[in-house]
Amino acid sequence: MEKLTGLIAAPYTPMHPDGSINSGIIPDMVQHLQKEEVAGVFICGTTGEGASLTVDERMLLAEQWVANAGDELVVIVHVGHNSVYEARKLAEHAQSIPAHSIAALAPSFFKPASIDSLVSYCASVAEAAPALPFFYYHIPSITGLNLAVPEFLHAGSKHIPTLSGVKFSASDLMQFHRCATMESGRYTMFFGSDEMLLGALAMGAEAAVGSTYNYAAPNSAGMMEAFKKGDMETAQRFADHAVALVEVLLKHGVIQAGKAIMAMRGIDCGEVRLPLMPLSAEQKKSLYEDVRALAIFKNVDLERPS
Repeated sequence: MEKLTGLIAAPYTPMHPDGSINSGIIPDMVQHLQKEEVAGVFICGTTGEGASLTVDERMLLAEQWVANAGDELVVIVHVGHNSVYEARKLAEHAQSIPAHSIAALAPSFFKPASIDSLVSYCASVAEAAPALPFFYYHIPSITGLNLAVPEFLHAGSKHIPTLSGVKFSASDLMQFHRCATMESGRYTMFFGSDEMLLGALAMGAEAAVGSTYNYAAPNSAGMMEAFKKGDMETAQRFADHAVALVEVLLKHGVIQAGKAIMAMRGIDCGEVRLPLMPLSAEQKKSLYEDVRALAIFKNVDLERPS
């Protein structure tokens, strides 16, 4: 299986004012992401509020993304679910449409207690889509599960024929490096913390999945290019911009602020779904002022919130 490289955007799930899915805006999102020159999309994950969506909604989104992405964007469908049967249903559906690949985070209520139980869960999910590459989604800050990923890859390779890598959304760069160099770099390791991408590049990252690549991909793409050329001064400048952006997101609410920034870029993805709370009109205006002051958006047109 060919390794994926470059930037993968984690799209926001577009919603109507009543909270229903606004799949009609996905063609505009695809066109926007093509202009941002990302390599693909990772749908229905954390940024996409996947855990707050119904299985039917997730299937609808997967269908629309695959139908509109064409050959321009790789579509990775997150199929993780606390119920392994629902996860298998989502995986089977992803293969039927067909998506490029699937990913699954670990159950977060009844958590796998060992590497063996995590491998068993992932193997069951992957089995439902035997023709698609499978990626484990490691995000301990959300799932509360922090089993050693290198051990998972070692054990998983024996039981998951389609195991292709990991979406690694954690700050443990030593562990990331162990995974990236395992078996002569066999696995695709998506780094998932946008503000730490430069450090991950130094540890062997060649691909990344993140929310900021929806609207600020050129900055991180420039960082990756400068790093490849050995121009660390330029790479550091791009990294400074990425950190400043994430600081603004943390100040206002990462997913809420991200959706608001998309609206500033001309793509209205609507509001977040409960239990997340939307930004007020005043909060959006404050966010706009913070965003407009960032160097990362110096040459980008931004629409002022009404």
